[in-house]
Amino acid sequence: MDIRQIVMVSALRDPIVSDLCNLFEFEVSFNDPGVGHFGLENAVIPIGNDFLEVVSPVEENTTAGRFLDKRNGDGGYMIIIQVDDFDKSKAIVTKKEIGIVWETDLPEARAIHLHPKQMGGAILSLDWMNPKESWKWAGPNWEDHIAGPITGVDGVEIQSEDPESMFKGWLEILGVPKSDSENRVIYLDNTWLKFVEDRDGRGAGVSAFSLKANDHKSIMDRAKSLDFINNDTIELGGLKFYLA
Repeated sequence: MDIRQIVMVSALRDPIVSDLCNLFEFEVSFNDPGVGHFGLENAVIPIGNDFLEVVSPVEENTTAGRFLDKRNGDGGYMIIIQVDDFDKSKAIVTKKEIGIVWETDLPEARAIHLHPKQMGGAILSLDWMNPKESWKWAGPNWEDHIAGPITGVDGVEIQSEDPESMFKGWLEILGVPKSDSENRVIYLDNTWLKFVEDRDGRGAGVSAFSLKANDHKSIMDRAKSLDFINNDTIELGGLKFYLA
C-alpha cells in the first residue's frame, strides 16, 4: 500500500501546470476526458512511477469548486493510495461506515472515493491496478513522459484544527501496522502521511507534498529564479513542496 498519485486543485489548470513543468521539468502525459463526469478538466504528470494531477472546475457547483471556496484558493485536493487487496480495503471502509462517493470496478482498475466530510483533510481514493505497475488514470503512454529530477512521491502533510482525531481516523481506515502516534505519522510501504496543526488559517486540507528528488540544488535555484521560495521552502499553488 502506497501513495501513487497526489492531486492539486486550481481555479485555472493551465497556469499552474505550466509553473510545475517549468520548475520541476515535468511533462504532461494525459488530459483525461473522464473527469468531465465531475465537472472538471485535468492534467496528469508522471513523476517516476508515481503521479501528480492538477484538476480545475469547468462547471458550476462542483466538489472542487466548493473546495476552492472553502479554503480560499488553490491547494492539495486528493490522495490516491494504491492497495494490494482491494476487497479487504473496501471491507474496512464499509465496516467503519464511511460513505463511498464514487466507485469503479473494471478488470484493469478498481477504485473508491471516500466521503471527504467523514475523512477530513482531502478526498481519499483507494485504488487497485492490474497489472500492479500500470496506472489507468495516466493515459496509455505515460512512461514516455517521465522527465526531470523528481523520482516519486515521498509523503503528504495534512493540516487540521484537530490533527489527532484525523490521524486516528485515517489510520483506522488504512489499517496499516506502522505509525508514529507522537508525531501523528502513518507509514505506508514506501510513503507516509503526516497530520499537523492548521498553520495558515485555511482550515483542514493538504498543506504540503514531499517529493523524492535528485539534484536538490538545481531545483531550489530554479525555484528562486521563478520566485517560488518563501522562508527557504518551495511554495506553489497553495502548497509547500518538500524535497526528500
